Amino acid sequence: MRRLLREGIGRVARLLGDKKANFTVMAALSAPVALALAAFAIDEGSIYTERRTAQAMTDLAAITAASNITNIQNAVVTTLNDNGMPGIIVQSAGQTIVPTAGQTVVSISPGQYAAASGVGVGQRFQAGVTPYNAVKVTLKKIPARFFASALIPSPVISTQAIASMTPMATFSVGSRLLSLNGGILNSLLSGLVGGNISLSVMDYNALVSADVDVLSFMGALATQLNLTAGTYSDVLASKATIGQIASAMASVPGLDGTSALALQAIVAKATSTVKIPLNTLVDLGGVGSLAIGQRPPGLGVSANAIGMLTAGAVLANGTNQVSLNLGATIPGLTATTLTIAIGQPMQSSPWLAIDQVGTTVRTAQTRIKLTSSVTVGTSGLGGGISLLAVNLPLNVEVAYAQATLTGITCPSGPSSIQVSIAAQPGIAALHLANTSATGTTFANFSQPQTFSNAEIADVSLQLLLINLPLLQIMGSAATAITNNSPQTLTFNATEIANKTTKTVSTRNITQSLTSSLISNLSLSVNALGLGIDLTGLLGTVTPAVVAVLNGVTAPVDNLLYNLLSTLGVSVGSADVRVTGATCGRSVLVQ
Repeated sequence: MRRLLREGIGRVARLLGDKKANFTVMAALSAPVALALAAFAIDEGSIYTERRTAQAMTDLAAITAASNITNIQNAVVTTLNDNGMPGIIVQSAGQTIVPTAGQTVVSISPGQYAAASGVGVGQRFQAGVTPYNAVKVTLKKIPARFFASALIPSPVISTQAIASMTPMATFSVGSRLLSLNGGILNSLLSGLVGGNISLSVMDYNALVSADVDVLSFMGALATQLNLTAGTYSDVLASKATIGQIASAMASVPGLDGTSALALQAIVAKATSTVKIPLNTLVDLGGVGSLAIGQRPPGLGVSANAIGMLTAGAVLANGTNQVSLNLGATIPGLTATTLTIAIGQPMQSSPWLAIDQVGTTVRTAQTRIKLTSSVTVGTSGLGGGISLLAVNLPLNVEVAYAQATLTGITCPSGPSSIQVSIAAQPGIAALHLANTSATGTTFANFSQPQTFSNAEIADVSLQLLLINLPLLQIMGSAATAITNNSPQTLTFNATEIANKTTKTVSTRNITQSLTSSLISNLSLSVNALGLGIDLTGLLGTVTPAVVAVLNGVTAPVDNLLYNLLSTLGVSVGSADVRVTGATCGRSVLVQ
């Protein structure tokens, strides 16, 4: 028995000591595990590759859809079909479709993407918000499995992409001069730039009809400011005098000779040393990141020469106030004096903008105090002459007008581009009266004006060399142009190429502004030194006063319109131009 036990133990010991067959046994035992792991690795590699392919297809579909924002579903389905995605099913809003083998489930969400730095990445895309400028595409599918489907359930591949278009437009708001009075314009421009400007009507006409390439202007201004390198935004971060601005405009290629000479004449006479922050004049938006000399493809960037010049002159006027004595230079008037106060456009609202939907440009708020007078006489008794001296103390306050870019669409390509602008005219208040605002308070737009009766007319008797005052006529009138609501203007490709100006008005102004005041005039008569009540004479005197006032409304209206137009504002209306637009390129944003 012991012998058998010893033999058994010996055999076991010899078996355990024999290593020749261990590898074969262990290989046989581990082969199933190794094969399972190999199958899993192959399938995982295949799923990874398929996921990358699906992401690439989702990215491409989103980019294509954003480029065809009005037909996004067709764009997505066509793109996926063309790239071999099987069994495409479009999942509509509110649906939940679980993909099966051989199916590709796609959900498509148009919306608005705003790349604002203060907004979290996950909140920059807002589905369903109009106007659409972006598309989110989500794709789900079951990947192909080769070996491990019996071991592990098949996963669902899910990919997502958001692509956005970056449409941009160049637009401005203001008035363009319709009629010119060289003396008035010279006086006003001289007051704004601090020099003695003397241009002819032909010079002004040339500046009115000329457009300046803004990017070339920026390049020339960079040279003026000794900026040797950088971007357009670097130029806009600088400041320049009105002389430097006019000089840079004069050197822009393509400007006609008359306009260039007129600008050079302004450079020679301008004495203002006030430096203008250039970003209050022009906002280049995304174009500002381009290096000086580069140009955005497909986007024209131009501005009216006289508009840019006067906008710069207004900003350069450090006191925001100009006082002019035009004397008897206005035909039909004996004397004319005026004071003009110019406010600033609201912050971040330049005169010209090149940017995306939502950008706003504004004109400046304006106050004008215009005092005109005329004296007429008739032969009286005893060789005396009755003199009627009529005064027209006119006060005009025009709130800023504004224009907001609300949409850029290209339904069937660049040739079908349409730009929509919501234009809001500035309301105007007109008073024929004395104003409480004088001196520096006149230019303080945070303080409202109050008005009181003004001396409208004096009646006197000139006998030989003696002038005897008889009557003082006091009065006031007021009117307003209201209904200050935005109106949408649409510019097509032809109108953009032709730089067409479109106007919105709070109402149609078909009558003289001053005539509408005079029709509401309330008068009272005071006897001068006679101590008697002459109220009964009001019915006799009033028609004579109104007749004289009506005789001066035409030159006063002409003067008023010229002043406001030169300053880029208009009574109760807003003029808008779109000088360039592009739908841009569709790019991935998330």
